[in-house]
Amino acid sequence: MADPLILALDQGTTSTRAILFDAQGRALAEAGRPLEQFYPADGWVEHDAEAIFQACVEVLREVVQKAARDMSEVAAIGITNQRETVVVWDRRTGKPIHRAIVWQDRRTAGACEKLRDAGREGQVTEITGLLLDPYFSGTKIAWLLDKVDGARTGAEAGDLLAGTIDAWVIWKLTGGKVHASDATNASRTLLFDIRNQAWSTEMGEMLGVPLTLMPQVRDCTGDFGETEAGLLGRAIPIRGVAGDQQAALMGQGCIRPGEMKATYGTGCFMLLNTGETPAPSRSRLLTTVAARVGGRTTYALEGAIFIAGAAVQWMNDGLQVGGGPQGVERLAMDARDDLGVVLVPAFTGLGAPWWDAGARGAIVGLTRDAGMPEIARAAFDASALQTRDLIEAMRADAPEAFHAKVEMRIDGGMSRSAWFSQRLADLTGVSVCRATYGETTALGAALFAGVGSGVYRDVEEAAAARPKTELFAPVMDTHRREAAYARWLDAVERVRS
Repeated sequence: MADPLILALDQGTTSTRAILFDAQGRALAEAGRPLEQFYPADGWVEHDAEAIFQACVEVLREVVQKAARDMSEVAAIGITNQRETVVVWDRRTGKPIHRAIVWQDRRTAGACEKLRDAGREGQVTEITGLLLDPYFSGTKIAWLLDKVDGARTGAEAGDLLAGTIDAWVIWKLTGGKVHASDATNASRTLLFDIRNQAWSTEMGEMLGVPLTLMPQVRDCTGDFGETEAGLLGRAIPIRGVAGDQQAALMGQGCIRPGEMKATYGTGCFMLLNTGETPAPSRSRLLTTVAARVGGRTTYALEGAIFIAGAAVQWMNDGLQVGGGPQGVERLAMDARDDLGVVLVPAFTGLGAPWWDAGARGAIVGLTRDAGMPEIARAAFDASALQTRDLIEAMRADAPEAFHAKVEMRIDGGMSRSAWFSQRLADLTGVSVCRATYGETTALGAALFAGVGSGVYRDVEEAAAARPKTELFAPVMDTHRREAAYARWLDAVERVRS
């Protein structure tokens, strides 16, 4: 019998993609569809949930055909998704009551501010590990119940269901038989008690969300039912689910305390596995569920950098440097080492651990000798130095997770640059392992599904199936590294509001 195959469904913010993997973690084929964005008001972002589901079915079918394989060879489906985007739908008709509200949406900022002003954020963080921010799903659900005609009445009557995108897609794929989510997605809703691993009555009452709306919460390797036979030609088990950043954590093999990954795209998401005890953060990082397997929960600290690759894109668009990211990199490689130019890319404020929405960007340290090469290098260095900020915050919050051999596993667009990968190691003082396979999020979903379906014995065997990584060890001397970080901290102080 041929080796089993695993289908990974990656439902992201701008696209819906499927990748077919074999048991050795090799991608055999992929298929994708772009996702239309809707902006009905300033700061509002929406998606068409029905279009998302249709695209999911199309890419799942297409990727198996592209690989010239048969659905009978597929052992399981793993799902990963944009985490905080939420849908509310009618359980009888299967129709959403409104477009999905996307994680980027800021319409509930006022509601969050009221709760903060009332002194509720400490309580929220204690229960959920999160901060009061419209980023998370709970206040979005409350907004839908209050603003859509008849929604709150329908919710109280038991006629409505709610969930993040994974729950919506599972419900549709199983023909309405399964209303379930996994612990990582649940931990991003503002409604989930991460210590008790259950929906929080206290948070439901605080936000005005009836918990009867919410899905069952299962392990990342749990049984999420089977697809309706008519959708994909046969019923296929759904055996793995995780939010995108936690799926990437698995795809990078970060299954032990002290293992961490950073994904460099427009911004950067960094997660540190802290083991089976949630680490409360004094640095306003997020405490979140890393995974739940076999009823055993592991936790992570998460920090977000608002501007990473976007600083390089600003060089292209704002300063008219040609040649895309590679053009900026070529310029940066010619920069002088002795000039100490610093770019603080606080174009939309500073993220963790500063959390300063009023901060604005600046270039510090310009002299007559400095020019575009130095600014270009500073644009790349800003990502590395912001990463150092997160590492220091995580080291303070979870010292037991850091040890002599700590390393950072990286993926995302900027990680394709060997020069940046080395610069990152040098400026953070941490060894960097670059993924040789870029689609770590989809791979993580496939690995979870492989454990859930018995393709792998456990998460250790699954993690060992991922492709090899490339190591970049720090070579910069300590004095230069610490001087660069001191210049960065000084520049940050200058731009803070």
